[in-house]
Amino acid sequence: MAPEQFQYEPVESFGRSMTSSLPWNTSALEAVERLNGRVAMLGFAAALIGEWISGHGPAGQVIALIRWYLS
Repeated sequence: MAPEQFQYEPVESFGRSMTSSLPWNTSALEAVERLNGRVAMLGFAAALIGEWISGHGPAGQVIALIRWYLS
């Protein structure tokens, strides 16, 4: 039986390696992390507004949506 040969995809380089002597390139991640934080704040605000309008928390809103969809 012939030994299996694996062909790996090349490693994508993103910033510096954690094992290199140089520190990680954090400037490349700054805009992405800022966007993630802003989207998280928007989602949290939407959950609070939805709770204020409906009187149900986020889980209660999902359950109400499933009940409405299944009826």
